[in-house]
Amino acid sequence: QVQLVESGGGLVQAGGSLRLTCAASGRTFSRYAMGWFRQAPGKEREFVAAIKWSDYNTYCAESVKGRFTISNDNSKNTVYLQMNSLKPEDTALYYCAARNRPGGSWYSPTQYANWGQGTQVTVSS
Repeated sequence: QVQLVESGGGLVQAGGSLRLTCAASGRTFSRYAMGWFRQAPGKEREFVAAIKWSDYNTYCAESVKGRFTISNDNSKNTVYLQMNSLKPEDTALYYCAARNRPGGSWYSPTQYANWGQGTQVTVSS
């Protein structure tokens, strides 16, 4: 079982930046990729970005391209989400998720086996 702990959320003004961190522990040897999702009140969970551990290939939602960057540090079993030029519509609870095998859509939450508790990001206008 993989344990995921997110941190780095907070309140920021529009145009500001935040860096989210997800620390993975436990059975990390079975890992394949990591992703970030977000969920705003009354909305479905939405894919933000993902990265493969082995080759660092990244996948990013159109809504955040050019503003958000996902990266990882294999030595620390940690994944980051650098968020720049934040907008009020980026306000959501951000979740880190682990994916253990290839195949299927990067965008579907059902492809991710393990989830963190989430960290709140609030962007004021």
